[in-house]
Amino acid sequence: MSSISARALASVLSGWREATAAPAYSALAGRVRLLILDGRVPLGTRIPAERDLAAQLGVSRTTVTAAYAELREAGYLDSVRGSGSVARLPARAPVSVENVHSGYLDFSKASLPAIPRLAESARRASDALPAYLGDSGFDPIGLPVLRAALADRYTARGLPTEPEQIMVTIGAQHAIALLARTLLGRGDSALVESPSYPHAYEALRLTGARLVPVSVTTDEGWDEPAIEQALQRASPAMGYVMPDFHNPTGRTMSPELRERMLAIAAKQGTTIVADETTAELAIDQSTAPLPLAAYGPAVLIGSVGKTVWGGVRIGWIRAERQLIQKLTRARSAGDLGTPILEQLIVADLLDEFPPVLEARRAQLRRGRDHLESELRRAFPEWRVPHVAGGMTAWINLGVPVSSQLTLAARNEGLLLAAGPRFGIDGAFERFLRIPFGHPTEDIDRAVSALESAWGSLARGPMLDSSYLAEVV
Repeated sequence: MSSISARALASVLSGWREATAAPAYSALAGRVRLLILDGRVPLGTRIPAERDLAAQLGVSRTTVTAAYAELREAGYLDSVRGSGSVARLPARAPVSVENVHSGYLDFSKASLPAIPRLAESARRASDALPAYLGDSGFDPIGLPVLRAALADRYTARGLPTEPEQIMVTIGAQHAIALLARTLLGRGDSALVESPSYPHAYEALRLTGARLVPVSVTTDEGWDEPAIEQALQRASPAMGYVMPDFHNPTGRTMSPELRERMLAIAAKQGTTIVADETTAELAIDQSTAPLPLAAYGPAVLIGSVGKTVWGGVRIGWIRAERQLIQKLTRARSAGDLGTPILEQLIVADLLDEFPPVLEARRAQLRRGRDHLESELRRAFPEWRVPHVAGGMTAWINLGVPVSSQLTLAARNEGLLLAAGPRFGIDGAFERFLRIPFGHPTEDIDRAVSALESAWGSLARGPMLDSSYLAEVV
């Protein structure tokens, strides 16, 4: 079980008594509750003993005891005999935005339409297909031509790679699931970021692994002490991270943290898996960090789902030869190989990939700039970050109403993914992920729908002045 020290908690509680007329214990409880809702105190974390936190904050133990009691009564703490108090959330089901109907504007996915030259590459791949029709068509590791092209891409990015270090998969999600199934067993621990890609959580949980979350925020990035603590104390068998344009915050991990994380992981026997599906979607940066495996032992996942089109289900794993061989043996339990025609399409595209990336960056730059401008105009009370790359903005709404806002937006014809979709067990109600890969006219429609939805919430009890005074 992870824990947060009294000193560390006191540091993030700075200013907890300011701008509120509430009793001290209630103000303290409110701020701790927000830290749990925002994911900055991950669920399952043991919080400090009452006496220790009182000493750090300079208040009486009675104040902390009353605050903890209020949090327990509201369902934000569990008392475990011998383990103290543990962060949790009140039991409730997350909002679902499945069963998409025609006519809705879908901003629930971070995706782009297909690149213009995809049809041309598909025609050329079709012309090349007859050369492969004499074989069985079951390809568990990938065509040599595609593996060589992917190895060349890594080498060009500063990470020398041989084709034997590449396995081609059916998209990035398939790669995550295959690695989880191979590296994790029931009862193992898996380090994850919080927030993070929700389908990765699902793949890891299916193995029976216990998730060990570490916080990532738009303001501060990764909680570096928490990463070190999680690796050293939990000794996870696997860690799943997105170091480049993290989904959903858009943050990029520093080279120094990459080196330190991988060094500790190697010492603890943890295999770090880096999801690089958005790694080459830099919008502002002229230079980017090297792929994570250039800083130490790491497994890399990539795909063309974000750069080319989600309908081309091709991904890959870059790892040492021994692990590639192990994955190949394990793969047949889930599937029998990657489609040949789609591999040929991607191999053709990789011959001239830099112009594809440049066009995508320009497209995302237009969308990001327009979305940021419109959101700041329409919602001055929201905190809208400026992201340097990737496909999404992680918006701080200021109040924990993300699920309600998502439902209200659906009534306005807009589909969104609420903040809790990206947390563990319902955290991040104050946040909303909004992708910016859409055309500007669709972004205008989405912002207009959000204005109407926000207005409907403002007429209800969740956004009245007394509630705002309590939570801000």
